Amino acid sequence: MSDSSAGTLTARDVVVTDLLFDDRNPRLSVDSTDRPSQHEIFELLWRDFAVDELVSSIAANSYFRHEPLLVEKKRGSDKLVVIEGNRRLAALRALLGLEAVPPGIVMPEVSPATLEEIREVPVIETARDRIWQYIGFKHVNGPQAWQSASKAQYIGWVKNELGVPLEDIARQIGDRHSTVMRLYRALMVLEQAEERDLFQRSDRWRGHFSFSHLYTGLDYAGIQEFLQVRPANEQTRTPVPNENVPELGELCTWLYGSKSRNTPPVVVSQNPDLRILDEVIQKPNGLAALRQKLPLQVSREISKGDDRILRESLVAARQALQTARGKVITGFMGQTDLVQIVTDIQDLAYAIEDDMSRARRQRQSRRDAAEDDE
Repeated sequence: MSDSSAGTLTARDVVVTDLLFDDRNPRLSVDSTDRPSQHEIFELLWRDFAVDELVSSIAANSYFRHEPLLVEKKRGSDKLVVIEGNRRLAALRALLGLEAVPPGIVMPEVSPATLEEIREVPVIETARDRIWQYIGFKHVNGPQAWQSASKAQYIGWVKNELGVPLEDIARQIGDRHSTVMRLYRALMVLEQAEERDLFQRSDRWRGHFSFSHLYTGLDYAGIQEFLQVRPANEQTRTPVPNENVPELGELCTWLYGSKSRNTPPVVVSQNPDLRILDEVIQKPNGLAALRQKLPLQVSREISKGDDRILRESLVAARQALQTARGKVITGFMGQTDLVQIVTDIQDLAYAIEDDMSRARRQRQSRRDAAEDDE
């Protein structure tokens, strides 16, 4: 970290009680657009970011002072907001008894000397707009990488509030330009849906917000066509045209569901459900089925059409029979029920053949009648 990015490198000791969690931390704004309280931030960090591991380390080894917390002055207050080091602050507050840990957690024993040592910790006071490159490199593309939603939140803040072009962000943090653009576009699409009140992260069906569903899906041809979403390299804050915003609301519901409308998502897991959704919405029948709230797999069957389903079913049946034939010598012990199953298969095969012959004759008759009319 250079002087130009962090301001002064001079560290000073500050009492822990003068330090605040950062309610603008990108990791904390993933699940909701609401600003969390200080205790809510502590609970979230403890639950999702392994603060207990830091607690054990500090209890055993005291606080490592070689990496000061990065802080900025809270506007209108003497308190300092921790821009970088919120997990460490959570661990310190837990050990000092400033935060109540979840019930059932057994805290490690801490010596009086260690408790005295950790009442003050080294900090470097700066401003978040002066160190965005450092934090971006560390958490977007570095050794302590955030999840995709947190990366997107950070990139969006640097682009929209600091006015830094995405090309410069990618270069400064050492990430691929295409990844930065795609993360930014996905965040802007999400914010479009929320600004139009078509979707709210807090209303999602499941506890975890899977931002990667949207981020990945926007690269699929069917979803791109469905939304008419603009290319990522346009760097626009409104990637989805106004006339396609209703479809954006539908997509978010299929991806994330809605508690208020008692609607679960159709995408249960990204693989394979996201690909299936992309396939289904490209076919009018499949799209209509989804809009009728039919399950994803049912909608997929409807989207295929009877000709494709027939072909796939017959090919799968042939493959299964070939596998069964290869197991007759070692697997058939004279079971009469298996003989009956083979008889049933023969009857079905003959019936299908008869149906095909009849359909062929009917189709030929219709063609002959059409030629006679001409």
